[in-house]
Amino acid sequence: MRDGWPGSCRRACDQHDKSLTENVGSVYIFELTDKHDIDGNYEWNLARLTNHSCNPNAEAQHLDGEIWLVTLRDIAEGEELTFNYGYAVDHWEDHPCRCGSENCVGYIVRKEDWKRLIKLVRNRKAETA
Repeated sequence: MRDGWPGSCRRACDQHDKSLTENVGSVYIFELTDKHDIDGNYEWNLARLTNHSCNPNAEAQHLDGEIWLVTLRDIAEGEELTFNYGYAVDHWEDHPCRCGSENCVGYIVRKEDWKRLIKLVRNRKAETA
């Protein structure tokens, strides 16, 4: 089913599937272009330890072929760096969020899609009620 998908999409789905049955992290791929990406699923890459938050203190920026985590405010010593992973809303149910922030929407979805996500969640609850 994944034949013909771009390499990063295929690897991301394979990593996600593996994370459902094994105690491994999920997906650490930044898409740079349609042909190039950065796969952070390597132990030496400490960026893979940066968690998602619906109320992040940093954001990922693509600058000249590199991904930089840029803080959005001053970070206290010992504070965890977080950013919004920004997944598309299409597969929202596959990515529950447990960040615990006051404005958590329950799923790891890019902020631009939060209104749509809230409608989808409301509709799903109505269907199962």
